[in-house]
Amino acid sequence: MSDTSTSGPLAGVRVVELGLWLAGPACAAILADWGASVTKLEPLDGDPFRGYAWMFGGHINPPFELDNRGKRSVSVDLRRPEGLEVALALLAEADVFVTNYRPGGLDRLGLGWETLHAHNPRLIYASITGYGLDGPERDRAAYDMGAYWARAGVAASLTLPGQDLPYQRGGVGDHLTGMCLAGGVAAALYQRDRTGEGQLVATSLLRAGMYQMGTDLNTNVRAGLPTVAASIRKVANPLLTGYRCADDAWVWLLCLEGDRHWPNVMRALELEHLAEDPAFAGMDGRRDHAETVTTTLQERFATRSRDEWAPILDREGVWWARVQHTHDLVDDPQVSAAGGFIEVPMADGTTARMVASPVDFSGRSHFAELAVPELGQDTELVLMELGWDWDRIDALKEAGIIP
Repeated sequence: MSDTSTSGPLAGVRVVELGLWLAGPACAAILADWGASVTKLEPLDGDPFRGYAWMFGGHINPPFELDNRGKRSVSVDLRRPEGLEVALALLAEADVFVTNYRPGGLDRLGLGWETLHAHNPRLIYASITGYGLDGPERDRAAYDMGAYWARAGVAASLTLPGQDLPYQRGGVGDHLTGMCLAGGVAAALYQRDRTGEGQLVATSLLRAGMYQMGTDLNTNVRAGLPTVAASIRKVANPLLTGYRCADDAWVWLLCLEGDRHWPNVMRALELEHLAEDPAFAGMDGRRDHAETVTTTLQERFATRSRDEWAPILDREGVWWARVQHTHDLVDDPQVSAAGGFIEVPMADGTTARMVASPVDFSGRSHFAELAVPELGQDTELVLMELGWDWDRIDALKEAGIIP
């Protein structure tokens, strides 16, 4: 495999991805953003995530593009010995294998950890599963909506008693888990530089969800206390919650050190006369009378629009944030200044604005110069780079093992 990256921190690292849908491809896409050369192995009918284009009229597929930019696509039937030979040839030269296939299926294909470690002892084997590599549910089918959102407590933690569960947005747990695995891969590559030995690096949607909920979960474990969702009107600190403005836009106060910030909030809201009220004085008083405090503050916020409140809050040194939808981020000047978007080359020669992965290196978050690949577009090229001649490649095509 040739190195198709530029000058990223993972330049020269060769990655083979056998992934589908989101979590595994997300990890590999991050590695590509960091400069690695990534070859995506796909079945002849492609990663099923490609079919999501129907949601956008069949012309574009923004979710797939985010997690598959910067890669090359090799389409091959791995269920046949000749197809498996293609995969093994790629993996013999690879530094990293990224997969989110279930472990039982990988074992049946001949692509389990022990097999590939014997095949290439320097290979970093990077695995994402739903529920882990061990235990009775190691092969249970799981999307992030199951193992992360539902099983790991994320959905329940956001749901008030008696209310319907909120519906998860696409890829939330997958992207978190993919980033976790990308960090694990980087650490394993660092260790291999010292030892020469590859290793199994594994995470799961369940574990990533547990870690995201770690503040609650560690409280459960250490203090033996249950955790339940909190209403924004019944929080322990009324200065660390959201308020609706007159224009139905929201602000979120960030006054974690309540006593320190309380005078600033009172000046901004012109409520100084409440400073001596026992219900408002001190963290304990505001906690014990949280509903009264939040109702009072809400009444004040409802008298002006967010744009009117913004300069007042800033002037008085109140810490706060805008509550936004993701579509509001598209034109947010701070998002652009922070490098939140990048321009990605497309197969038709144009470029497309996309979300950047969230880590920069000397001001850059994206190093791969490849477009989002069409299904199998690089199959013949990659096989030629492996030294396979046209007769051998044609034989695979005639046998229906490659397109």
